[in-house]
Amino acid sequence: MAEIVLGIGTSHSPQLSVPWTQWELLREKDETDKRLDYPALLRHAKTNIKDELTREKWEQRDKACQAAIGSLGEILQKANPDAIVVLGDDQHEQFHDDNMPAFAIFHGNSLPVVKHSGRNQAAWKLAEENGWAETANEYRAAWELAEHLVRSLTSDEFDVARSNRLREEVGVGHAFSFLYRRILPGSRLPMVPVMVNTYYPPNQPTPKRCYAMGQALRRAVESWDGNKRVALMASGGLSHVVIDEELDRVTIEALRHKDRERLWSLPREKLSGGTSEILNWVALAGAMEPLEMRLLDYVTTYRSPAGTGCGMAFACWM
Repeated sequence: MAEIVLGIGTSHSPQLSVPWTQWELLREKDETDKRLDYPALLRHAKTNIKDELTREKWEQRDKACQAAIGSLGEILQKANPDAIVVLGDDQHEQFHDDNMPAFAIFHGNSLPVVKHSGRNQAAWKLAEENGWAETANEYRAAWELAEHLVRSLTSDEFDVARSNRLREEVGVGHAFSFLYRRILPGSRLPMVPVMVNTYYPPNQPTPKRCYAMGQALRRAVESWDGNKRVALMASGGLSHVVIDEELDRVTIEALRHKDRERLWSLPREKLSGGTSEILNWVALAGAMEPLEMRLLDYVTTYRSPAGTGCGMAFACWM
């Protein structure tokens, strides 16, 4: 039977790939982001926000994030898995409102990774893409494991959507390509993308359902007659675009102490936008329940006087 050898959780914010010397580009984006009431955020920002925005702080925090990404890559390489199951959200990359499953598993033969052309791209997006490692156009998917997961989860009473083809112009979503672009540059580790609808109402799964999904994933992997070593990864989060340090602290402590009831009771009204990617971590916690979590780092990367940025988190379960 297969063995789960490692779990990792990582933020995947664009800010991780934009050099700190260009974080002003992200501030400028936030100022005009139609999803934000930037003037209201300015009025309610914490009183010492200016102390968070010095170039010394930006450089220090960027270095901490890059060190954590490097550590996750080393830990993953050392674990030497045969395949990795990645829990991530799809942001209208594969699915749209005409068909938006709560959970979906890709079980095709290969994973396309698209390098954007740069045409008509915002400056911050170009800066992010310049920070990515070169990737192959296509990677081998762990389709045998994916098909087993679909069958096992269906038998476990989860109604899981499946897809064996990705949109050619987009390729695999950013939550999943982050593995090849940043965590394991140059790696050909086969992947199973598990897409969780954290973003789009009204059918986002609850924290409790995500946790149960993780538990079912563990049972499914361990029942796979593949005699393989499997890693799991949660991609995204924590709070952003507006940083909520209290929510991040509660989430991290619940993860560290295996407090599943605290995870189940995370306020759903706060799990919106990018912050909703916390649900991927909740699912991973369910899968890694028997193992201990080690927090590598938590870094608040404030980038504007309005308190925008990302609560970056990096952790492993071993």
